[in-house]
Amino acid sequence: MSNTNTLKTKTNRMFKKFTALQWKSFFRSSNLGKSLGIKILMGFFGVYMLLSLAGMGTGMYFILKKILPNQSPMWSISQYLIYWVLIELFLRYFMQKLPVMDIKPFLTTPVKKSTIAHYILGRSAASIYNLLTFFFVVPFAIVLIFQGYQVLNVLLWVVAVMALVLCINYVNLLINKNEKVLIGLVSILLIGYGLDYFGIFSVKELFAPIFHALYAYPITVMIPIALAIGIYYINYQFLKDKIYLDASLKVKSVEANTTDLAWTKRFGEMGSFLQLDLKMIWRNKRTKSQVFISLLFVFYGLVFYTQDIYSSMVPMKAFVGVFMTGIFLSNFGQFIPAWDSSYYSMMMSQNIPMRKYLESKATLITVSVVVMFLLTIPYVYFGWDALAINFGCALYNLGVNIPVILYFGSFNKKRIELDQSPFGNMQGTSATQFLIMLPVLAVPIILFSIFYYLINLQAAVIVLSVLGLLGFAMKNYLLNLITEQYKRKKYGMIAGFKEKGS
Repeated sequence: MSNTNTLKTKTNRMFKKFTALQWKSFFRSSNLGKSLGIKILMGFFGVYMLLSLAGMGTGMYFILKKILPNQSPMWSISQYLIYWVLIELFLRYFMQKLPVMDIKPFLTTPVKKSTIAHYILGRSAASIYNLLTFFFVVPFAIVLIFQGYQVLNVLLWVVAVMALVLCINYVNLLINKNEKVLIGLVSILLIGYGLDYFGIFSVKELFAPIFHALYAYPITVMIPIALAIGIYYINYQFLKDKIYLDASLKVKSVEANTTDLAWTKRFGEMGSFLQLDLKMIWRNKRTKSQVFISLLFVFYGLVFYTQDIYSSMVPMKAFVGVFMTGIFLSNFGQFIPAWDSSYYSMMMSQNIPMRKYLESKATLITVSVVVMFLLTIPYVYFGWDALAINFGCALYNLGVNIPVILYFGSFNKKRIELDQSPFGNMQGTSATQFLIMLPVLAVPIILFSIFYYLINLQAAVIVLSVLGLLGFAMKNYLLNLITEQYKRKKYGMIAGFKEKGS
């Protein structure tokens, strides 16, 4: 018994030591001051989100009661829990960072690998993403109790839901690097929703009794708890087997890809930069995710075009047009040239024409805008106005927003590590990324709104189109100005990109 207590005491001490070291690492970072403003801003955003979820959880009972008056709110929410599980897994794949710590210094000290593994998994359980569900479920449960639901059943239901959250959390750690699983998740989600939406087969009704049983039969709380413990143990064994010093020395075996993108050579000097960008996008998780996310946002317009409330809000359709056709422009373009930060100083030390470098970026973004516009053509189903708005917005993105976003790129001085997760990751982000959204999104919407309300829809679309065509006509002049700007900022960017962890 005394040996067990001694072991627990030592483990607790090590956990406290790890936590203290992580805390010191955060506050002693040389980049803390530079990123403090963004951290505070994200902190406020996080608090706002938690409070919003708490408010949503409080009102969800009454919302469900109003929408489905003949159905118990607990049954209603049980129908959609299967979609919640799939959507949360999908979002966490992109958003949740894997729990990491610098374990190499501990591998030569008498610290047990099991202790390190437990600490890493424990930190993961304390993730902000697990709190999101908690802040929604608890207020919802409180309202249920006040509405006469069984207290014990409700409390154990909350425990069961939080156990499911931990299951999702630890499953994500196992699948996070597997793109096949991501494709499978998206496929299951879309197929399931499609079957429900078109009335072919009710996925909701199939899973509703299973999730409702977590409330109706309190003993079933043991099932998600057992699942969470089991998945935790699998993660523990996986981590424990990977924690050894040779892991950092072992050469990683990667399957070679022989695609040489020879077709890019037809673009001359610019071709080598295009080839470099395409390879970078395909080989790195963060850049590849930008492509997948951009393609998914083709469906963003359905949120507005299928809702009657937005039918009279025509400027919102212009916002959708700018956003859909320019989503890659915004996501990828706002971090130019930070994507190349790991080798930017090497590139700038060579006899590389800056104009061709920027022209290659512009060409890549131009292709993305054209492709995104072609993918939005089916919105003509909602009327020719939708197609006209998207066309005008695409021209504006091509002629105006591409030079704007390239110009603002000259102010980027923060390094980006390409193997990092794309979401929930503020690496490379500065005030520039927030400011750039004003001219890229706000200006075209304001212009569109002014001419739409003063004249008509056709005039508003023509204004955006003409501005885009003028941008095309002045392309060489604008690129020359932007090139000179990059040359002036060259050494500042090189110095900024050398600072790791910025």
